[in-house]
Parts: sequence; structure tokens; C-alpha cells
Amino acid sequence: MYVRAMAKITEKILLEKSSPKTNKLDQIKTLNLSRMGLKSEDLPVPLLSKLCSLEQLDLSGNMLQEIPKGLCLPCLKILNCSNNDMEDVTSLEALRNIEELRLEDNLYLTVNDEHKVIFLLPKLRMFNGKDISSTAHHIRHGSTEILRKRVIGLWERSFSLPDPITTQSLAAVEKSFVNAALSQIKYGPSSLSDYTKWRVEMIAKEYLKSLTCSEEESTDITPTKENESPAERKARDLGGNSIASPQKRTRNSTEVSAEASPRKSSRLASTAPAEASPRKSTRVPSTPQKTDPILSSPRKNARMTNVDTPEGSPRKSSRLENISQKVVTKTESPRKASKSSGISTPTSRPAKCESPRKTAKDQTTAQQSKQTTADTPRKTTRIKLQVPQEPVSLQPFHVLQCHSRQDSPDDFSTQLWACAFEPPQECSGGDVRDGSRTVATCGGETLCVIDCESGHVLKKYKVPGEEFFSLAWSTVLMSRTGGSTRPCNILAAGGKRGLVKLIHPRVNLAFGEFRVSRRAISIMRFSPRNVSFLFTGTYENKIFLWDIGGLDRDYNFKISKLLVLETCSTPLHLSLLPTSPDTHLLSACDDGLCVFDIELSKNTQKRNEEMEIVFPVYKKKDKKNTYRTIDGLSFLSDDIVASKSHMQGSIYLWSWSATRASWNGRKKEVAAVVLAELQWSSTDVPYLSLGTCPGYGYVVCGDEQGRLWMYHITDTMMENFKSGKTISATEVLEWPAPVRAGKGALEGPSINSIAMDPDLQYLVALTDKNMAVVWKRENH
Repeated sequence: MYVRAMAKITEKILLEKSSPKTNKLDQIKTLNLSRMGLKSEDLPVPLLSKLCSLEQLDLSGNMLQEIPKGLCLPCLKILNCSNNDMEDVTSLEALRNIEELRLEDNLYLTVNDEHKVIFLLPKLRMFNGKDISSTAHHIRHGSTEILRKRVIGLWERSFSLPDPITTQSLAAVEKSFVNAALSQIKYGPSSLSDYTKWRVEMIAKEYLKSLTCSEEESTDITPTKENESPAERKARDLGGNSIASPQKRTRNSTEVSAEASPRKSSRLASTAPAEASPRKSTRVPSTPQKTDPILSSPRKNARMTNVDTPEGSPRKSSRLENISQKVVTKTESPRKASKSSGISTPTSRPAKCESPRKTAKDQTTAQQSKQTTADTPRKTTRIKLQVPQEPVSLQPFHVLQCHSRQDSPDDFSTQLWACAFEPPQECSGGDVRDGSRTVATCGGETLCVIDCESGHVLKKYKVPGEEFFSLAWSTVLMSRTGGSTRPCNILAAGGKRGLVKLIHPRVNLAFGEFRVSRRAISIMRFSPRNVSFLFTGTYENKIFLWDIGGLDRDYNFKISKLLVLETCSTPLHLSLLPTSPDTHLLSACDDGLCVFDIELSKNTQKRNEEMEIVFPVYKKKDKKNTYRTIDGLSFLSDDIVASKSHMQGSIYLWSWSATRASWNGRKKEVAAVVLAELQWSSTDVPYLSLGTCPGYGYVVCGDEQGRLWMYHITDTMMENFKSGKTISATEVLEWPAPVRAGKGALEGPSINSIAMDPDLQYLVALTDKNMAVVWKRENH
């Protein structure tokens, strides 16, 4: 027998949940339909449209995926749709008189959807409890006018109306024009690419429609001038209907550019004192802590902090102000820790300071000239580097303080340990986005996702009691309704609690975790070929290979352990071979550099190192130092590896293929075939890791004074290298010396970690004083 489902919303229910109390729907002004388990199909459009006087509607705490199309509420001014399952916001366009809107805690909405809402609702002034007047003006007018000019320019350069105009020919031109606009017109941060494409498509169609309308009108009314451009025709036919250029936007305390996301970073509100953190001991955990159970469903998951919060919120990062540069005198010992003090939030973006750059010769010291490799001649190995011959120029762009303990602006002791740029993703139409300007950073109990152009902290994730040491990005496949899949960029992060946290930053969701070890995680790395394979190094002297598989639409995943690699000591860095990442793993450890066979075709799950690579500096061994702590490791090309030892005072470039070819298989130790040696700081501060940018031939390593040693490695440099002589740095960038309010400039900290995007547009340096420094490339 067929039983008709009972309607969840009836006239009686509307009258019961309304105010003021009345017996007529058209007199209801306020209606509360929150926490009723409503889905979109449960909202009866004809019945709700009778609420012609409704001014305030609360739909929070339901399961709505969208607002039903056709809903007409002409007097509605306040709408609360928070804590739902909203996926589409375009249906809100019908409610054009809304002035206040809440959409918090909708897992599937992104910053792109927020921009769409602001554009679609012309009277919206309060969004998620914030006044968005200035942001809304830019979104509705400033960016629209810029995109409109670019769309018109593209049409005038490459397109024209068909002759004669038919439905079929016009549709073909529209398709070609829209596709060209979507692929060629770029604007704003990559995090807003979906919104930008949505607006570009809309503007392109509107513009083409205006041309065809004016064409029809000109046939009936006014003759078309010969050689008249589409822009001229549009200006004549449309008259004053085009959007006027907006007034210049007033800069706020963070000076958000016209292309930036509205999320801002500003001064931290909390003033709790920061706790001191020793540099080296912080990497060694004490007793493990109890952890939460594994998460698998997004309904119960921790949510990432969105830093789009009211003024003064402790979730925002403090931006440090740059001042004119100072030259830091080089010392032989680590710098003394400066006292914590307050800093002022700048009124504008940090100025592009002309960093005093030292030439390679200026940096030479007596100690660095006595390199151990003079005793060990290098083998001549010809390796070609296909990189640009001209060096790049970087300028300090942002200095951010966004990992503070207890959100204290006085915290200058939290050490930041790892950073990585988000991998490029395939865009619509099959195009691949070149590089990325979104970087993830970790340190203390927080993980941040930062837009390098605007300096905004886009997402922030905090785990009380954790200290994050490492993170890694990967692009995994997520199931969709109907059996298809889509790629999504996820983050894995771990630290002293021995847990891997899995995060999907785009939807603000920490969707799961799993335990790796009872001791701390020191390093992690995803495989570039098998994107669900995650290597995790731990303080129990082991490296585990996990397969996290794909994600279903509810973010469920299945973990399986594939390999256990026994290391000689704590692994500090992991590198996979660029050309065959599924065959060998290089592990830089506290006591040497090990190489592991990681082919899964073999039956052995537990494995020891296949060989250990030894370096000439080991011969300097004395009672104080063995020089075996490899605290920097990265591939510069498919074959060239850059690595360094603690207190080595230099960086080795060596050949993986030549080194492996020289291994006879009987002894585990094999001497590295060193191609070159790069002069570096003589500091005794450990764990200052290096970074590489293979596409531009760059090796970069920070030192204990906040400086960046830049090495542009070209074929000419490699050919000119002579045995026993080190290569000087191409350039040494000085610490930008940001200012604390009333305290003067901050002295240079140690640079713990370096990351560069593939196009070397941005370089991010993390310090041991809770500062992340973004450098930007100067384009001449």
C-alpha cells in the first residue's frame, strides 16, 4: 500500500513558529525553522511564497543543499542558513533584498561561493556577522570592471560577429569566445579561480548578447558605420549603461590588494605570555599523549579555523612591519634569543626593501676556505642542467606571525618547522595551473594555509598539545555522485603526538587521523607517482609507508601499511628519485644518509637500508662532532642531489646515478660522487634545512642570522668547478628586519625551512622565532 509522506512544513507549522502571532501567513515577519532536519525538497515553494511580509528567516541546523528555486520573499532582509549541507548558492539570487546572511558551517562552501553570494545579493551588507561593505564594493564593481575590460579586449583582438548572424553560427562563436575567455583571462589569487571563471563566463555571455542586440537595433534604426569596432558599437548603442569605475579602495591595516581575497590578517588580540621553546630539544618528544579516535565522517570531524573573523580575533596573524635594511655582522656562534615584546601591525603592506646583498667574495671566511673535500678529489661527471642562465631577484614581501601559542602577539619563541606549496591542479578545459601561490606552514600547535600574494592566512588548524614538525601535500581522487571522481588537494601533518592529521583545506575540513607511532613524527612525504602513498619518518628510527587510498564523498578512507624501513637514527628528510619514485628512497638521518629499496614487488615488508652514502666531511670527525647529521637534502635535478651535514659549513652537490654506479654491492657504504661544493655559513645551529627549485636551478639555505644563501647552479658553474675549491653564493639576502612596536627591529632568527614554488615567483622562509617570511620575485 502506498503511504504518502507527511509534509514537514505546513501552514499550521508556519503559524506556530512565527512571530508576531497571527492567523494569516501574509502577516508573519519572523519565522524560525531551525533544527528540523529539513532538506531542500521539504521546503514548499508555493506555501512559503505566501509569506509576503516575512523579514527574518532562520533555517540553521538543517540539511539543506540549496534554497529551492522560485522562492519569492520580497521583504526578506535577514536569512540564517548556517550549519547545513549547502552546495549551491546561486539560488539565493532570487532573494535580492537580503541585507544580512549567515552561511557558517556549511562544509562544501568555499571562499568562491562567498564571493558569488556577495555579488548576487546587491543589498547584502552583513555576512557571517561581519560588515562587508568595502569588500562587497570591490567584488561587485572593482573586479567586475577589470574583468569586463579584459573580456572586451579579448573579443576585439580575436573575435567578431558572424556574417550572416544565425542561431547556429552565433552559438558557435559564443562557445569559442567563452572558452577562450576562461582559459586566457586570469585575475586574483588561485583560491578564487572558480569565482573568477564564473564571472568571466557571465560577463562574456552578457557582452556578446549586448553586441547582438545592438546589431539588431542598428539594422532597424541606425546604420552601422563602416569599420566600427564592437567596443565602439557597444558604447554608442548602450550609452551610459556600462559600469563606472569604482573609487579607489581605501587601504586597511593589512593593505589588501584589489586582487586579494577578503580574508585579512591583523594584530592578534590575546596578550598571554609566550613560553620559551629550546631549539633542539623541541624536536625530541617526551612521553606520548593520549589521542582521539580515528575520524571518518565529516559530520563528526574537527573543522579548520577560518580566519575570516571579526576585528581583533585571536585567529588572525600579526603582520610585522619592514623597515630599512640593516647589515648583520657575521658571527661564528648562534645568535642570542631576543626578549619577546609587542609588535605593531603595519598600516600598509611591508615595503619592498632593498636588501643589502653581499657578493660571493664578501662571504668568504677563513674557516670556510678550509674545506675537507680538498683531500678527496671529485670524479668528473658530465651532467647538463637545462635552467635559465639569468639569476632571479627576490624582495621581502610579507612577514607573518601566525603560529603563536595562546594567540599571543608577544610569542617570538615558537619554532616553525616545515612549509610546502600546494601542488598545481588541472583546471576546467584540461589546462594545468602553473605553480601555486598557496603555501602551508606548520609549527607549534598550528598549521596555516597562506596566500603568498596577499599575505592572508586563508585557513588555520589548531591541535592543543600538539607540536607539528612536518607536513606534505598530495592530490588524491574523491568519489562523486554517479561514480565519477574529482581530484582534490589534501594536507597531511604530524608531530610529537605520533598522529597524522588529514585535512582538506579547500572545504575547511580536518577529515581524519591515524596513528603512526607512539613517538613523534619527524618527517613525511607523499609519492608523486602513487599519490595516496605516504612515507612517515619517526623518532623510533623507522620509516613507514602507508596507502591512504581514495576518498568517498563522505571523506571515508582506508589505511593500509605497506612497508617498514629500519633507519640507523631519526630520519630528518626524505627524497624520492624524480625519475623513478617507486624504486628508491633517500633518507637523511641524525647519523647518516641511507638509501632504501622500496619496490613493492618484493615480498619483504620490513627492510634495512640497501646502502649508506658517505661524504668527505666525515673525515673531519673529532670528539665533539662526527659530521654525520644530514640536516638538508633535496634533488636539484633528476640526478643532482643537494645535501649538507650539521657544522659542515658547506653544501654538497652530488650525482645519484654516478654514486649508485660506483657501489659494488658487497659493502653498504659508498662514497658520494661529489660534483661541487657550495660555500655556506659556519654555524653550529642544527636542523637548518635547504630547499631547491629544479626548474630554475636554485639551491637556497638560510642561516642562523636570518639570511638566505642563494645559489644559481648553471652548466657554466658546474664546468668551472675545480677540485678543492668551493663555489660562492650567487647572492646572500639579508634579514628584512621587521619592527616591533616601541622595541625596534627584530634581530635575525635562524631559518629552519625553505620552500619555493615551481615558477620561483615566491620563496617562503620559516624561522625559529614564530615568523614566516614571504619573498617575491621581481619581474623586470
